[in-house]
Amino acid sequence: MGRPKRDWILILDFGSQYNQLIARRVRESQVYCELHPYNISLNKIRRWKPRGIILSGGPASVYEPDAPLPDAGIYELGIPILGICYGQQVMAHQLGGKVKGSSKREYGHARLSVDEPVALFEGFDGSADVWMSHGDAITELPPGFKRVAYTANAPYAAIATAGFAAGSIQTAKPNASEPRLAGIQFHPEVVHTPRGAEMLSNFVHKVCGCGRDWTMQNFLARQTEAIRKTVGPSGRVLCAVSGGVDSTVGAMLLHHAIGERAVPVFVNNGLLRAGEADEVQARFAEILRVPLVYVDATDRFLSALSGVKSPERKRKIIGRVFCEVFRDEAARLSEHGKIDWLMQGTIYPDVIESRSVKGPSATIKSHHNVGGMLKQTLNLKLIEPFRELFKDEIRALGHELGIDAALVGRHPFPGPGLAVRLIGACTRKDLEILRRADAIVIEEIRKAGLYDRIGQAFAVLLPVKSVGVMGDSRSYERVCAVRAVETVDFMTADWFDMPRPVLRAISNRIINEVREINRVVYDISSKPPSTIEWE
Repeated sequence: MGRPKRDWILILDFGSQYNQLIARRVRESQVYCELHPYNISLNKIRRWKPRGIILSGGPASVYEPDAPLPDAGIYELGIPILGICYGQQVMAHQLGGKVKGSSKREYGHARLSVDEPVALFEGFDGSADVWMSHGDAITELPPGFKRVAYTANAPYAAIATAGFAAGSIQTAKPNASEPRLAGIQFHPEVVHTPRGAEMLSNFVHKVCGCGRDWTMQNFLARQTEAIRKTVGPSGRVLCAVSGGVDSTVGAMLLHHAIGERAVPVFVNNGLLRAGEADEVQARFAEILRVPLVYVDATDRFLSALSGVKSPERKRKIIGRVFCEVFRDEAARLSEHGKIDWLMQGTIYPDVIESRSVKGPSATIKSHHNVGGMLKQTLNLKLIEPFRELFKDEIRALGHELGIDAALVGRHPFPGPGLAVRLIGACTRKDLEILRRADAIVIEEIRKAGLYDRIGQAFAVLLPVKSVGVMGDSRSYERVCAVRAVETVDFMTADWFDMPRPVLRAISNRIINEVREINRVVYDISSKPPSTIEWE
């Protein structure tokens, strides 16, 4: 990341499952933010000049030998800092306070009482409902801090320095030499803290003094200018299109910026849903009115995937073959004018899941479009205008570009397609079985009027068989799992409580119409700890 020209907030990641929610709440306040590892260098922070820093929660204990700790120099930068849960304990520990394991772990609802006026709680009447999730607690405040709020079980539910407690920057300007530091034991980012978003908004606006320049209208103007400047007056850009929301909005953005010099290419990798190849071509021709280059590379992909069962190997193979196909198409299309650039719809959750943002932690999974499009294979320069956006922000940008609501609201479909919904090796037969089952799932939730309430729904074909009775005969056929989740940003998700009649209809139709399946199960796991996709 380069140095942002706008006001922005840096979030240091200590490993909490809620960290992406902090980013979403800050952005909802129309302030840009980014999540980075807790051990990022002090020099980078100085260069980037964030208006404020948030220390996230995390599962560790500060008194453990290998506890994750940031560079203590952050407290001397003169930048407002807010510590959340573990972040509060880190701040207290590094600045001379004491943190110990609590005799009673606190998890769930608590009533916060505010006993000192600070900007964080400006507009509150002295109390608020909050959500706790911690096993450690501060037992002694560091020098220069005072308690500003408490709960029945947390005497230091919120602490702050005098500089932070000086009030809103709109009514008083704290002495820049006084550290503006605060810590809260609860989680303002979760929905169980009803006014938590307001607290974070108070921090970024009233304490850090950020403006409200993070809007999709502003983003569109900035990215349009950036693309034109990057590509130049004559550059042509190949745009990777999958038919999903991200790449569709990307193609429209590119067309908006450089017109016919944008060359959207749709590659059929043989891993698409039923009828999707025809649907995508029709959508671009009739609704978006953007010329689309169609390439059927089914045989090429399925040949490369033959016998491969590992999900990581599948993703990497698919990424490699995509590279090769786009390389060949770029060479062919360059006969009509050289193509130097490739644009793809990589979004922020892809980036987060493809690399560790927690320092030493492991990558969750590789994404075919993050690092998969190897520059040495493509020989094209990369443009990724959505690399800093969450899924709901992509949808908002789509509305800003005038894309039909039905297209913008379409459920996501993974770049590797059905390869990560077919557990095991990808064969033409199994892909066809999965397509038929998946089509039934989508048809039934649309028929029930549930499609727009569900963030993502699909079928998964499992590599196991089960005994059944069909008619008067014994059957021994495949098992299909159905997955449906509710989510806003796709960083966290909860399983959708599907009405029983809809589940019954889905199960009956799949078993009756897809002869190779005799058992249907429903996935009731949330993200985290599970991911939305099975592979």
